[in-house]
Amino acid sequence: MTSESNLRAFEVSGPAGDAFQAFFDMVDAPAALCDLALRVVTCNAAFEVLCGSTEVKGHLLHEFMETSTLSVPPDGRGVELDVACMTGQRVTLSVSRRGQTVAVVTRQTSPMLDSLAAAGRALLEQARVETALLEIGRDVAGATSEEELVATVAHGVKGLFPGRVFCVRIVDPRNGNLTSLYAEGRLHEGPRDVFHLRRSMLEKTHLESSKIPQGKVVVTPGELPLLFQGSVRGVAAPLVASGQLFGAINIEYPEGLTADAVSDERILIQLANQVSVAVRNAKLIDELTFMRKYLEDLLETANALILVVNRDGRVVVFNQALVQLTGRGKAEVLGHEVEGLFPEGERLKLMRVLSAAMKGKQVNGVEMVLSSRAGQELRVTFSTSAVMSQLGEVEGVMAIGGDLTRMRELERRVIQAEKLASLGQLAASVVHEINNPMTAVLTYADALFQRTRLNPQADPQDVDKYRRIVDNSERVLRFTRDLVSYARPANDKPEAIDLNAVLDKAIGFCDHVLRKHNVSLSREFQPVPGFHAIRQNLVQVFINLITNACHAMPSGGAITVASRHEHDFAWVDFTDTGSGMEPETVRRIFEPFFTTKPDGKGTGLGLSIVQGIIENHGGTISVTSEVGRGTTFTLKLPMLQPV
Repeated sequence: MTSESNLRAFEVSGPAGDAFQAFFDMVDAPAALCDLALRVVTCNAAFEVLCGSTEVKGHLLHEFMETSTLSVPPDGRGVELDVACMTGQRVTLSVSRRGQTVAVVTRQTSPMLDSLAAAGRALLEQARVETALLEIGRDVAGATSEEELVATVAHGVKGLFPGRVFCVRIVDPRNGNLTSLYAEGRLHEGPRDVFHLRRSMLEKTHLESSKIPQGKVVVTPGELPLLFQGSVRGVAAPLVASGQLFGAINIEYPEGLTADAVSDERILIQLANQVSVAVRNAKLIDELTFMRKYLEDLLETANALILVVNRDGRVVVFNQALVQLTGRGKAEVLGHEVEGLFPEGERLKLMRVLSAAMKGKQVNGVEMVLSSRAGQELRVTFSTSAVMSQLGEVEGVMAIGGDLTRMRELERRVIQAEKLASLGQLAASVVHEINNPMTAVLTYADALFQRTRLNPQADPQDVDKYRRIVDNSERVLRFTRDLVSYARPANDKPEAIDLNAVLDKAIGFCDHVLRKHNVSLSREFQPVPGFHAIRQNLVQVFINLITNACHAMPSGGAITVASRHEHDFAWVDFTDTGSGMEPETVRRIFEPFFTTKPDGKGTGLGLSIVQGIIENHGGTISVTSEVGRGTTFTLKLPMLQPV
């Protein structure tokens, strides 16, 4: 520290500086206070006479006396030496140092002056302590975290109580749990969050026993148990603010150290009073910071759309759910006008909603349209409320809502499903109407076929025509019978099945789809032992996979259905030569309502249902695909047997 800064520090030291000046003015012997460079900070009139100048303050001692033999003693030490003044006098100087200040007093044999010198040293020590406490108070007030505050307090304690060992502990005032600890010395083993305090110290800090966490404070009327190894005595002061315990500072004396414990305790209480307020403030700031971060995270990760707008109509909160829904990044939304999130047709409604909320009125369940970054219109519902300041003024509007886009899409698909259900019921009636005349056609065609087949004179071409009529009539009746059987709700009862036969049946259902898309299908069946499964559910799975493969090859292609068994599992592969899928599509392929087909061509539920059926059988379904190389769905089914 420079001499100029010492001078400034002394000049602003308030009562301590006034006390020194009053002391110097009272003393007849020349006396002065200097910094470490021996620059005069303050002095009395007698010292000015000794130096032969009225402008001594701010000047170095060597300008007025021979100081070549004078050096600054160590802190806490004093020296005496004879010097010659520029006025021709020779005097004996008593020079003592405390911290960053040096006291210079002419040495006389008068007992009165000896006592005055002792009083001067006491005043010097008081000034040092008060200056140090002011500096510590300033530093702890500027600490930005508990860790920084503890380090600052530890540095201050070390300067105030040189040669002592000490411990600074900070606790949570609600439960007494230790949150920070700094120790200068070697601690004994034992709990660190139990405080031993003298009863008199609790009374001085006004700490009520009801505010002390249970089991954390031991009150003793006498000497305190020692925390450090090698200590012989100690004092402690609790950190108390607003009637709560925030910790304690312990200082202890190693063997051989001479110190005034009463004076130390008084200074320690002053220090604790300053530190406790700073600790309380730091705790409050930490709690406020945590709560703010907690609320921010709550808003950010909430499973709801949360939008907050200030009085200027600019967005201040745009949570992750909105980011995912709209595809807009926070950087392009926060701080910008909220109108940019809505299409022009919605802005009048937006103004009405914001205006009502700004007047403190709640708006519930209003349906609006957001525009995505790609220009897609997204239907959402919002409920709004005003954001109030501490003074009760409206600062902005919070809107909490949900995505109606999927719900409206679900409603559309439910309507479509109802139409399909009605069509299915109609188809059942149509099948019944087809069966009756087709049965008659088959009966008469078979009679004609048998008659011509047995007639040697019949035209062979007529026999072949009648046979074709019989075969196709049987095929129509078989298809309508299987269709009704497939449409009938499954009984969900496992039964013994022949896997390859079930595959053949499903392929038969898909004949018209294969022909329509010009797709060839090859079978690579290996013998698979029988096992138990729900037949109709597996037929549904196989039909869905074959149909999807056909849709992936609108210009024709090939499907390979392969079966095999390994150990206790049956495997079925459906491989097509279609266009394949992107990795992102593969990742989402089994999500409900996810589809790559155009609107009206698919519900996005087929593969989700397929996955559910296979998993209900205890199996798995996986997919591998490469763009331009085709797709393979692999089913793994446990070959269950009855117990």
